[in-house]
Amino acid sequence: MASRNFLFFAVLIAICSVVLASDSSPLQDFCVADPNGPVLVNGHACKDPKLVQANDFFFSGLHLPGNTSNAVGSRVTPATVAQIPGLNTLGISLVRVDYAPWGINPPHTHPRATEILTVIEGTLEVGFVTSNPENRLITKKLVKGDVFVFPVGLVHFQRNVGYTNAVAIAALSSQNPGVITVANAVFGSTPAIPNDLLAKSFQVDIKTIDWIQSKF
Repeated sequence: MASRNFLFFAVLIAICSVVLASDSSPLQDFCVADPNGPVLVNGHACKDPKLVQANDFFFSGLHLPGNTSNAVGSRVTPATVAQIPGLNTLGISLVRVDYAPWGINPPHTHPRATEILTVIEGTLEVGFVTSNPENRLITKKLVKGDVFVFPVGLVHFQRNVGYTNAVAIAALSSQNPGVITVANAVFGSTPAIPNDLLAKSFQVDIKTIDWIQSKF
């Protein structure tokens, strides 16, 4: 009997873990986000269904190239719940990523979403790193039409390895996947992480850390 009870609770925990691993499932046809709603909830409060219009489910702009004139040579154009209120509670969003020649989408994570990316134009080198202790790099070169998956929470990146612009479209398994760019978080936090702590973590001198922090 004890073993049966243990098995039951083990299965129950496993099911709950899967259910809680992504955005909550909707309990109605839709819950269009009301960013000005007075109630604080995990996500957004629902707009009155009687006031919902087609534009709540619409976004125009992913056909437009992003401006890649920046330090990393890439630009992400999001279509998340912030741009499409109708995505609220639906557990999905979309982004367009533009890359200048040899531009990068630097190492980052999405704390709330798995990402599936497809190359529209160009050639990309992509990859992700598994968690400790292996920290294994899994990488592949992609061309037009190829698809690659980045598991939720893992550090990943893309780089345009061609001499022309590249474009990718990615879907994410959250209305609000979030993004943590590793370099920005570590070296550009507010307030700053103590430089002696970072020096010890990266096994370099404090002057090197100060120089890197000055870039962010």
